[in-house]
Amino acid sequence: MIKNKKLIIIGLGETAEIVYEYFTQDSTYEVVAFSVNKEYIIQSEHLGLPVVSFEELEKFYDPKLFEVFVAISYVKLNRTRKNLYIAAKEKGFNCASYVSTKAFVWRNVVLGENVFIFENNVIQHKVIIGNNVILWSGNHIGHQTIIEDHVYISSHSVISGFCRIGESSFVGVNSSFNDYVSIAEDTIVGSGALIVKKFEEKGQVLIGSPAKVSIKSSYETFKIY
Repeated sequence: MIKNKKLIIIGLGETAEIVYEYFTQDSTYEVVAFSVNKEYIIQSEHLGLPVVSFEELEKFYDPKLFEVFVAISYVKLNRTRKNLYIAAKEKGFNCASYVSTKAFVWRNVVLGENVFIFENNVIQHKVIIGNNVILWSGNHIGHQTIIEDHVYISSHSVISGFCRIGESSFVGVNSSFNDYVSIAEDTIVGSGALIVKKFEEKGQVLIGSPAKVSIKSSYETFKIY
């Protein structure tokens, strides 16, 4: 695969290493550096590449020549990834997206920026996926579903047709959504939950089959890594 674009990965954790592997082995991007906020730099190199402070990133890498990918997981209910994505855009960078060559994405799917789609995802007719969304491996996203910005979907979730996943939500492994259901912004869907109706109130935690509201969530307390 010819490498004709250059990429900087924002992040140094496990997600960043996985992103490096996938972009390196399965994309037209050459990863040239890593970047994090200055306070988190403890070494000058990572995986043989330079580590540059995010605060000064545009001084060393021209946003017209380099793209970035924000490789952060769901820390603080996706807020850390969201804030860095917005900051990178404010610096003038375009954010790359990655779609595995082993994923199935129908021809009229709409993908935003800073999207990462792992292997064995099935994304059907007229699905819309917003900016800064991560789909881990093995999910089914049904036709005409909308995934809003900054969402994180774990592995092996089944989201049926005409659904809507609200901004910054987290969808746990093996969860299922019936047709025409939606969840509001900042919703946490527990592993194995079955969503059979709309949940329109922001910031709920949904568990069980069928899913019910467990507690109110807060991105300030959602600090799992």
